Parts: sequence; C-alpha cells; structure tokens
Amino acid sequence: MTFRAAHPRVHEVINDDERIALFLDYENLAIGARDGLGVSPFDFGPVADALAERGRVVARRAYADWSYFDDDRRHLARAQVELIEIPQRIGGSRKNAADIKMAVDAIELAFERSFITTFAIGTGDSDFTPLVHKLRELDKRVIGIGVQSSTSALLPPACDEFLFYDRLPGVEPTQATRRTTRRTRTQPATPEPPVTQTAPNPVAVVVPTPPAEETAATNEDRDLGPLVVRTLAGLQRHAEGPVLASRLKRAILRKDPTFDEADHGFRGFGELLRHLESEHVVELRTGSAQGDPEVTFPENESADGDAFRLLVDVVNQLQAPGSRPQLSGLKDQLRKRLPDFSEKRYGFNTFLSFAKAARARNLIAMEWDEDTGDYLLHVPG
Repeated sequence: MTFRAAHPRVHEVINDDERIALFLDYENLAIGARDGLGVSPFDFGPVADALAERGRVVARRAYADWSYFDDDRRHLARAQVELIEIPQRIGGSRKNAADIKMAVDAIELAFERSFITTFAIGTGDSDFTPLVHKLRELDKRVIGIGVQSSTSALLPPACDEFLFYDRLPGVEPTQATRRTTRRTRTQPATPEPPVTQTAPNPVAVVVPTPPAEETAATNEDRDLGPLVVRTLAGLQRHAEGPVLASRLKRAILRKDPTFDEADHGFRGFGELLRHLESEHVVELRTGSAQGDPEVTFPENESADGDAFRLLVDVVNQLQAPGSRPQLSGLKDQLRKRLPDFSEKRYGFNTFLSFAKAARARNLIAMEWDEDTGDYLLHVPG
C-alpha cells in the first residue's frame, strides 16, 4: 500500500499488462512432447512467446527430477527458468512430490504476490484441476499449457484459457500426433531409469552460464517480418480493440528483450513499421493518439495469393492417380521451389493453418486419413 501511494503513476503503467507466474510440470510436458510429437528436448521458446503476447511473465519455475533431463537444463536456464529439483524416487516407490511442491508454491505465491493476475500451469495431468479451481477462487486467471495427446480431458475446461503445445507457433512436430488414449504418468511408456541416490530435500538447481559461443543469434541475423507478423497475429487473437504500435513493440520486447530497431537500420519503431507497410507486410491506420498508429494486416491479398498459388502448384505436381500427397513434408517441397518460404510471413501461425486457409478458399481439398495419421491433399477438379 505504501508503494502504491508513493508511486501511483508507476503502478498505473504496470497495471496495463497482465502479470503472469509460470509453473511447469516439466516431466509431463517433456515426455508428452517426446512421445506425442517427436520433439526432444522440449522447446520452451513457443511457450515463452505465447505468454509474452498475453502479459509480463514475472516468475518462471520448472519442477522435475533433473537427473532424467540433463540435456534440457541448459536450454531452460538460458530462458531464465528457475529449476526446482524434485527427486521422483525415494527408496523403491515413485513419489508425486513434484505435483505437491508445485501446487504449494503456486498457492503461496498467489497470497504473497497479490500483483500477479495470471497463473500459467504447464501440465496435462488432471491432478492439477483442484489447483486450477482454487486459483480461480482467489480471482486469478489461469492459462493451462499441455501436449494434446497427453492432456486429460478434465483439465482444459477448468482453465480460463488452454494452450495446446502442438498448436503454438514455432512447434514443428517430427512425427504425426498420436490419436490414442491419453495416458498418465502412472503408466510410463518406457521403463523407468535406474534408481540414483538423490538428496531428500528439493533445492533450486544452479546451472552454469553457457559459453559465449552458444549465445543466441544476433538481431542482424533475424528476419523482422515473421517476428512482427507472428506477434501482431497473436495480439489480434487474444486482445480486444485495435493493436497500437506502442502495444505491438511492448509485446515484441517481451519475446526478445534485446530487440532494437536500430540494429536493423531504423531510427525508430515507426520507421520500421512504415518499411514493413511498403512491403505489404502490415498496414498502418490513424490511432487514438498522435504518433501511435493502429497496426493491422493489409486487406490486399495479392501476396497471400502468390503463396496459395505455390501451394496449389506443388500439390498438383505431387498428386498422382490413386494417390495424394501428405501434409507432413509438404512444406519442404514448397521450400524447394521458394527457399525462404514461411507461412508466418502471411499471418499464419502454422503450416497446417495455412493449408486450412487454402482449403477454405476451395483451392485444395484435404481430409484426415487414419491409416497414415496425416492429412491427404489434392487439387479439386
């Protein structure tokens, strides 16, 4: 209360964004992504980007027995995730200590940090449903995150919003998503790793800083178009009202705090947006405040048309009497014709959504095939 009285203007600015606390049941997510999508190690980037579009992530914690996920520790540490060590085997019995510790910490944070408005719970385990209900009783918004094939049907309806990891922009499955009965962690698909002696008390894991040669690519190496388009599309889906340039830049900075338009040769963010407008990536309209235009996608679909024509040409070339090309691998075929092709340039989060948009325009037909576990495509007529 003293801080609010002394700094009312600061409090107003902070209040513009949701403040998010992220808790990851890492074993559930990592095993679900590995078994259901063929993604290993677990890629945390798409989760971080999705939450950055929704607000400021003020706490990031992941719970697991890290002796089983040694390759993942470095990636999470670089993403500023606090790693909580939870031994999963004490003696001869497997314990659910990670679930209990995570639930206790979430409730504790809800009471101790009243400024936190949203809790993001990364798991597919229905055991966390009571935690979700309790957080919502405490007037907290809850976002669930899970792999579709390993998420209990009871969990998503309990949340205010649920993000299936499979559908997040940037997730590239290496195998078809399994449409099988969901299993829980009490029915492991693979044998348990050998028992190792671990300390009885959970402690935060300290991971050394990665060497300099492993740092992320510099800003000069990144393409601005997909970053702006992906962020703008996310804001339009999850926010009400127009997206102003100032809001767009804040969301981009939450995804990449090192972002600076000067690194790309622009004197200001407005100049960058005008450049992208000249390339028909975005469209600028007069905003509610001078110097803060509304940013949207151009209504002219000429660029989209070129991309859709490329898709139709490739599908038409690959289809043969009695056979139809599968969706998986089709993006690589497009890139053979256009090496820098990316559906994100045209406002689509995934290649599947791009293909479905072509289907909605009656340019291609696509049906799910149970035998192949994939979509089959063909050009009508």
